[in-house]
Amino acid sequence: MAETEKLSASQRAKVRRLSAPKELAPDEEGGELNIVPFLDIVTNVLMFVLATVSVTFTATIDSYPPRAGGGAGRTPTTKTLSLTVIIVNEGFSIKASGGNVAPGCSDTGPGIAIPKKGNDYDFEGLRDCAAKLKSAAPEFESEEQVTISANPNIPYQLVIGAIDYLREVPNPNDPQKPRRLFPEVNFGLAR
Repeated sequence: MAETEKLSASQRAKVRRLSAPKELAPDEEGGELNIVPFLDIVTNVLMFVLATVSVTFTATIDSYPPRAGGGAGRTPTTKTLSLTVIIVNEGFSIKASGGNVAPGCSDTGPGIAIPKKGNDYDFEGLRDCAAKLKSAAPEFESEEQVTISANPNIPYQLVIGAIDYLREVPNPNDPQKPRRLFPEVNFGLAR
């Protein structure tokens, strides 16, 4: 067996120096990228976005531009109903080609055609009045347009309720098939 050679002091110092862990300078960082702080930020932003997002459901109401004569196949000389419903604080004011509809929907004259019942709007009375006006003359039966207008302080839900009640009336002969009233809705401005 060969005798092992002993290292000199300078050789031992060199081995110690080369085997010691080396501290890297800031510009000599290692090859790994630390993405943990970035993921923390992304997770926090994602949680914030999910917590603050509100889901909005929208509904659309079909409305059509006004046509001359108020109905399909009409000539300008044909008599039209030209029904306009104005929602005011006191109830429903109704105008037709003959003028303002009087209270009770019985004749023409000033006043609120369908007044409120206590604090509630009388949507059934509005529908009955519209059906009565539509059946007043044979020329009006094919008319399907109504113009709805409301005072600025009227809640949107009341306008939608009026639209729903003016579209159709229950058919007493066939409850499954309601009679169409005014499915074509136009919006007007209250003056």
